[in-house]
Amino acid sequence: MANEANPCPCDIGHRLEYGGMGCEVQVEHIKAYVTKSPVAAGKAVIVIQDIFGWQLPNTRYMADMIAGNGYTAIVPDFFVGQEPWHPSADRSTFHEWLKTKNARKIDKEVDAVLRYLKQQCHAQKIGVVGFCWGGAAVHHLMMKYSELRAGVSVYGIVKDSEDVYSLKNPTLFIFAENDAVIPLEQVSLLTQKLKEHCKVAYQIKTFSGQTHGFVHRKREDCSPEDKPYIDEARRNLLEWLNKYI
Repeated sequence: MANEANPCPCDIGHRLEYGGMGCEVQVEHIKAYVTKSPVAAGKAVIVIQDIFGWQLPNTRYMADMIAGNGYTAIVPDFFVGQEPWHPSADRSTFHEWLKTKNARKIDKEVDAVLRYLKQQCHAQKIGVVGFCWGGAAVHHLMMKYSELRAGVSVYGIVKDSEDVYSLKNPTLFIFAENDAVIPLEQVSLLTQKLKEHCKVAYQIKTFSGQTHGFVHRKREDCSPEDKPYIDEARRNLLEWLNKYI
């Protein structure tokens, strides 16, 4: 994602060499990656991609991690067949590319995924997790879909030009202190407005010294300084889902 005042693509970071434990399926008009847990017990999590698309191994790794903790995890193609952003692309074209990828206009796809989870996976309790572009999408969905029991928005852009504070269910926001595309001023404003207006449980965590993408685009062994923060953020994500779904 990018700072909306000065759009520019974020660095892909470490692209994992990871094949995945799930499979690709067709969900109405979109494709999706699904990993089912043998002990899901009617619980599912929608995992929303970043700008690098639904096939990014890092995002599938996170979905598999969630599935390993007792959920059916699904990563739908919210770009609906359109090309994701490529690290080698001309950065000057990013703003035009992003115009066709509105993280707040995915309701048709979400409805299809919800039907699939309920009908094909027998999910009764559903949550949502998103990274970067997907983090902004989670924020949108948690204001609109009361059936989503919990949300985790991981470094999602915060818009201060509209009401983004009326959350319907518990939401965890994860940010990085040194995020070049999400200024701490935006995080402070979100904190203030949620405190004033939000009626449900929420938490905002900002991780010291970390940069945009640290939860899913940094390898755990990238540095001894980063590893504790990566591990803690992933643990917090799972704890939030376990508590509210």
